[in-house]
Amino acid sequence: MTLEDLFQTIQARKSADATSSWTAQLLAKGPEKCAEKFGEEAIEAIIEATKGDRQALTSEAADVLYHLLVMLASRNVPLADVMTELGRRQNQSGLAEKAARD
Repeated sequence: MTLEDLFQTIQARKSADATSSWTAQLLAKGPEKCAEKFGEEAIEAIIEATKGDRQALTSEAADVLYHLLVMLASRNVPLADVMTELGRRQNQSGLAEKAARD
């Protein structure tokens, strides 16, 4: 499964009955709840990274990616736009990119 496949599944759940899936329930609660859940999962991944448990970090990283895609879908931000932005950044150093933000 690719991130695009997962994103397409999430997109399909936007119109699903909220009682039919976790994704549909989360999306029905709105973008703020989706963002909150992403934040919770990110914190859990950070905790596992500091513990050094590779399997737990792998599991939490999967949760983070899933919830990031749900959050993007909740705000109608296509994954393709994020990938385009990453591609744009690929041709410059991270230091130059950060300096351009200021």
